[in-house]
Amino acid sequence: MSYAEAYAADNSLYGKLRRRTAWMTHRRPLAVAPGRPMLSLSFDDAPLTAATAGAAILEARGLRGTFYVSAGLAGKDAPMGVCAGSEDYRRLADAGHELACHTYSHLDCGRASGRAARADVERNVQTLSAWGAETLESFAYPYGDVGPGPKSALAGRFSTLRALHHGIIERGSDLNQAPAVGIEGPPGPAAARRWMERAKARNAWLILYTHDVAPDPSPWGCTPETFAAIIDEALAAGFEIGTVGAVARRLGI
Repeated sequence: MSYAEAYAADNSLYGKLRRRTAWMTHRRPLAVAPGRPMLSLSFDDAPLTAATAGAAILEARGLRGTFYVSAGLAGKDAPMGVCAGSEDYRRLADAGHELACHTYSHLDCGRASGRAARADVERNVQTLSAWGAETLESFAYPYGDVGPGPKSALAGRFSTLRALHHGIIERGSDLNQAPAVGIEGPPGPAAARRWMERAKARNAWLILYTHDVAPDPSPWGCTPETFAAIIDEALAAGFEIGTVGAVARRLGI
């Protein structure tokens, strides 16, 4: 399935069993509780608007974000707009943002073999390293889906491997299939705020993500005003905000 095609999860019996098996196996629980509310802001696929408007909003507040990049999409049109190019990623890295891995071809790790997933990831790592990423610590499964083979193959490669199911990260959370909450589409901002309240109440780590950041966003994006408002609310609520990689290091991962 190409990235341009509409994604649909495999809802066959096999698909459901595969997801259940992946969920239960190759787990790596977080050993320590965060101890205070922590937040990371991230962008999937890194559209150009994320690399410009999204980054600028963070930088204006002295913050940095995590950009999960599929290098094979660089400069190409995607469902949420044109993706950033190598020069944009170099600028982000130079500015202190985290370049993170999202597979080279936006590979569906729910349907791929472990060997194919590892090879696509290593190609992405090599390309991003050439674009200025010093160390790639963080990974996100494209489409949020993963099978047991890819989860096992990638488990020791990154400090965190992020999925898309809603949740907060606290002691015992699976770092090989970590939760995240999207600030995307009409329901996104309200969902993000609900999970921010839970993270604050439980002194947990929350990863928020979006794709594009534009005045007229795609169904997978948000407006600059929404993105800025959520960040300001998190700061006012006392969240410690850092990139995914920085928070992972802070927690000794």
